[in-house]
Amino acid sequence: MHIAIIMDGNGRWANRQGLPRSEGHRAGAVRVREITEECVRKKIEYLTLYCLSSENWKRPKEELDFLMVLLKTHIINERSTLIDHNVILSAIGQRSGLPEDVLAEVDKSIEMTQNNTGLHLCLAINYGSRTEIVDAVQNIVREKIPAEEIDENCLSEHLYTAKMPDPDLLIRTAGELRLSNYLLWQLSYSEIWVTETCWPDFDKALFNKALDDFAKRQRRFGGL
Repeated sequence: MHIAIIMDGNGRWANRQGLPRSEGHRAGAVRVREITEECVRKKIEYLTLYCLSSENWKRPKEELDFLMVLLKTHIINERSTLIDHNVILSAIGQRSGLPEDVLAEVDKSIEMTQNNTGLHLCLAINYGSRTEIVDAVQNIVREKIPAEEIDENCLSEHLYTAKMPDPDLLIRTAGELRLSNYLLWQLSYSEIWVTETCWPDFDKALFNKALDDFAKRQRRFGGL
């Protein structure tokens, strides 16, 4: 099973607590560990988390700088946990624009976990789905693949997620009813589950409620 999550509402959570937005992001990072460990416990195969969209660069520089420090710190601090839980780490998105020290730590964790065999945790960092699709088309053109050989499988094989199955379930926190340029191709037939709860309050009990609701749905993929 592949679960994709849009971890929304960190800033709103902080505002409601009378805290700076940075504290919302810090609390959200802690929640990532709980949900990841729950996925390990339930033997989920893939978990993809929307950490930073390509549109998030429009936010204030102070907030972006904090997010980069938080990402780097979290990657370093959770490295031993990933190894202990047999988690494979990967990342999708544009590398350009991300600080070199952050990229170095992400790459180090990816390298250290590549021989693990458990949950595949994919971080979408500086990610935008439209850019991903454009990149895929450009690579197809560069490879001079004949037009008659270009089909859905061909395009899928050129996406950042080429080695991953499409998500079965998309979870979005904080109540927003949109995809926000996230995995647009891959989510074509995914089930969607939305909660008003902001990400820092999204605990494993609510995560399991999403899984229970998903289990009750009938996926027809356009059929009867």
